[in-house]
Amino acid sequence: MTPAQIIARKRDGGTLTVAQISEVVGGYVRGEIPDYQMAALAMAILLRGMNASETSLLTAQMLRSGETLQWSSPLPPKVDKHSTGGIGDKTSLILAPLLACCGLQVPMLSGRGLGATGGTLDKLESISGFRTDLNLAEIRELTERVGCVITGTTPELVPADRKLYALRDVTATVESIPLITASIMSKKLAENLSALVLDVKWGSGAFMKTLDQARELAQSMVAVGNRMGVRTTALLTDMNQPLGRMAGNAVEVNECVDVLRGGGPADLRDLTLALGAELLVLTEVEPNAEAATSRLARMLDNGTALDKFREMVSAQGGDLDELRDVAPVHELTSPRAGFVVAIDTAQLGWAIIELGGGRKVLSDQIDTSVGIEMLVRLGDEVSRGQPLVRIFSPPRRIADVQPMLESAITIADQPQPVQPLIAERIT
Repeated sequence: MTPAQIIARKRDGGTLTVAQISEVVGGYVRGEIPDYQMAALAMAILLRGMNASETSLLTAQMLRSGETLQWSSPLPPKVDKHSTGGIGDKTSLILAPLLACCGLQVPMLSGRGLGATGGTLDKLESISGFRTDLNLAEIRELTERVGCVITGTTPELVPADRKLYALRDVTATVESIPLITASIMSKKLAENLSALVLDVKWGSGAFMKTLDQARELAQSMVAVGNRMGVRTTALLTDMNQPLGRMAGNAVEVNECVDVLRGGGPADLRDLTLALGAELLVLTEVEPNAEAATSRLARMLDNGTALDKFREMVSAQGGDLDELRDVAPVHELTSPRAGFVVAIDTAQLGWAIIELGGGRKVLSDQIDTSVGIEMLVRLGDEVSRGQPLVRIFSPPRRIADVQPMLESAITIADQPQPVQPLIAERIT
């Protein structure tokens, strides 16, 4: 079939074969299929969808468009976590060294901020000297020597996704579940993993605004992972308020260090332990979630995980003990008494970007010193004049974000039910 016939087949609701998917993915990467034809196929997929088999085939062909990480031995098991992103979502910084302390190896390939969501690499670059541009040889060497690495992807891995992702961004096809699945899973499967856990977020600060949308995406990704030989589970987690107290860059790293010392906010610690327990059970390092959680908690409380994080930071050129710059503090207070009933979490993320803590365009330089600290959570009772948010910012920028932050927090006379942090587990 010609590319035009393949596009027409999907547009008319037909099912694509492995040969047809291979033809369009390979042709697009080689430059034989132009952007306008691939855009037409992406739109057909958005409108008509793909079944589980087609989505797996698309993922596999994207994966085969480039190299994959190769290991000297399948043991210890290689594992990773992927989050669909949110405000204050910093579990990667804690989870990678924590899992390494339990005998797993974690080749964590991460990204930068996207929209209102902060990026793991941007946070780590607030650590003096930390490198996020490791090549394939360095990723392999550090993963096997240190036990964990967190870095950006490399040009050799899944080139099809880089081309297709840029195209989706300008053709209004980003929200297609099969295309999201193939994008995320092809990059994670390129790490040559034994097991993968997915943190699929829903709510006001997430890409998926409803629990039903998050469930659909999680089921699609879990199905593809397991079909392709990687033991995969997902947790559906609440992003109707920031995770932890801090959101920004340097302030989030500091909060992660607190958790690695055995402290930190309970929600951040609990979610990290739950994600880690999934991987310890999937790889049969521990027999059940209770034993896995207990082991992980010991690694946090006795300082072992912090030592491993310091080792990883040093191996990637950073100095964890050098003080990170944090901007001056200003407080936003409550205009009235009542209960915190809603938080526009994405609005908080946009406020951080307005402060300079994220990018409006790709070329923007990030100010890692700015951010916010949430002093209240959903369901809290507050009094008039009580501090709600600490803003870390140069004084000149406060006026730009104060209205955004004030409008992001809704206070009412009566409390509303609060969603659990972990809504469901998808296997």
